[in-house]
Formats: sequence, C-alpha cells, structure tokens
Amino acid sequence: MSISLKDILTGPIEASAPCRLDSGGTWDIKAMALPCEHISPVTVNMALDLRSSVTLSPFEDSRIRISSQGFSDREVFHKDDLPFDHPFGIFLAALSFFNVHGVHVHISSASPIKSAMGGSSTALIALLKALDKVRVQQGMSGLDPRRLLHLAYSLEDGISGGNCGIQDQAAAVFGGVHLWTWRYSNPLKPFTRKRLFTKKGERILSSHLAVAYSGRSHISSLTNRKWIGDFLSGKTRQGWLKVNAIVQRFAEELQAMRWEEAARQLRQEMALRREITPEALIPVTETLIEQAENAGCGARFAGAGAGGTVWAIGEMGNIEKLKMAWEKTLTPIRGAKVLECSIDNSGVR
Repeated sequence: MSISLKDILTGPIEASAPCRLDSGGTWDIKAMALPCEHISPVTVNMALDLRSSVTLSPFEDSRIRISSQGFSDREVFHKDDLPFDHPFGIFLAALSFFNVHGVHVHISSASPIKSAMGGSSTALIALLKALDKVRVQQGMSGLDPRRLLHLAYSLEDGISGGNCGIQDQAAAVFGGVHLWTWRYSNPLKPFTRKRLFTKKGERILSSHLAVAYSGRSHISSLTNRKWIGDFLSGKTRQGWLKVNAIVQRFAEELQAMRWEEAARQLRQEMALRREITPEALIPVTETLIEQAENAGCGARFAGAGAGGTVWAIGEMGNIEKLKMAWEKTLTPIRGAKVLECSIDNSGVR
C-alpha cells in the first residue's frame, strides 16, 4: 500500500549534499571500468560546500509536486502515473521506490544549474536522505551510507538506460577528497575509497583551488555516450589508459601537497583529454584552461565538460593571480563567475 506523507509530515524535512570536482571522471562508468579492472581504474573527486538541498512538505493525497531552482513551473503528478522519462524522472523514481505520495519536493542548489558538478545526482542523494529521515521518524531502520549510495546509483543508472557513473553520488554521500578505485566485479565491494586529506589538509587544499562557472550549461549524457562509444570501439582506449595512469599519479602528488607537481599531472591529463575528448571543450572553457596553464597551474573541465565548470590547482600565489584573470574573462558573460567555495568534509546530512 502506498503511503501518504500529507499527515505524516508535521513540518518540513530537509537534507543536503555537496557537489564535486573530479579528475579521471568517466572511469567510474561500468562499461569502461569493468573490462579494464586489471589496471585499477580510478577517479579523484573533491566535494565542495556548494550543496544541493531538498525539502519535503505536505501536499494533496495521491499527488506529488516537484519544484526546483532553475525551473519556472511547479510540476504536479498523480502517484499512479509518474513519468520516469521526465526531466524530474530520477526524483519521481526515488519517490516511487519509497512508495509515497502527498508530498511537495523542493530542490535548491548553491551551485549553478547544469554546471557539470554532479548537481542532479547530488540532489537525488539529498532526496533519498530526506525520505530516509521520514522512515526513521516512523520507527524504521535508516539506510547506511553504502546502501544509500548503491540505491542512488542503481536508480539513476536504470532510469538513464545505463552508462551512468557512480562518482557523483559517491562524493555526495561521503564528502571530502577521495581516490576511488572501481571494482564492479565484486558485488559486495564495487569500489574502494581512500581519503586523501585530513580536515586540516582539506582547508589547505581549498586555498590552492580555483573554480569558475563558464556561464554555459552542459548536457553530460550526450557527451558521455560518445566517449563510451569511442572507448568500446577501441578508437580512444589507449588514450583513456594513459589518463588513468596520470590520475593515479595526480592522487599521489595531491595527497603529498606537492602543488606544482599536482598541477603538472593535471596539465598532462588535460593534454590527453584534448585529443580523446575534444567535444568537452568550448571556446570559453578552452580560454579558462589556457589561462590557468599560462599561470603555472593545472586545470580541467568538471564532469563531461562541453560548458559547465572549470577548476584549477596550483601554488597559492598562482591561484590568486588566476582568479583575477578569470574574473576579467568572465565578467562580460551573463551568469559566468568565479565561484567562492571550499572543500566540504561532510557528506549528505
């Protein structure tokens, strides 16, 4: 029997989760990672304090309302007719999994919409956590972090038709800065995670990062589909293998706080990305990355690129000069800006 939250929710229920930056993204997609497990496919990601939040409040029985920052309409759906192919499809699928109705879901984000920092996956994690809080209030057992992550990934991968990675959800659940190794052949432990910094180290790292939104939104599914197709055909596979080795070295230099060497590794990854993923760059993001490299930093696009966010790492003085150069470049572009943010050491809450 479905559950109406209209009378269960005596007040708003809230949850939030951090977005992320990444190096070695795409290796978390099963179609790439599983056949190449012998090379230990990895991703480094960094959770940012630009959090996505979800608020649950009572609504009409048998109906679900979803509203979101960046969408002008408030969509209302009947519980027996939820379109999982809708822009809100993954959120409707989560509500269907919990078998609830009579609820208004409001989604907001401190990061720009479609900025390639994993916003939709982060919002899904926040929604699942909010729904789990309702269950706990009703005396049921809550989801542990790994089960929450598995549920979110499985929902999104299934609704998207496959080829969905897990790193966005992983950063949202656990926060912090991690090296993830993907081992999908092990159903009980499909990944290992290595936290690269203490909380103090994360504060230091924050002063060596610059993050900018290009003012151009992106759609990752189209870009990822091409990358995976080129990988599966063998066209770009050797390049991807080289990227993986670079990301492993990047993690070592990052953890050791050798900022100049970490920047060099990121420049090497970006050089390969220009060859194997040229569609990830548009004129403004290419300019931002070139400015970072000219300043002695390393930079790359977040996620699948093709707009969205660019981030850089380097010595503190170089980073401060780079932020000023980026601000000058981005000022004429509507919505574009250098983002004020730092590492978020806590995950979903």
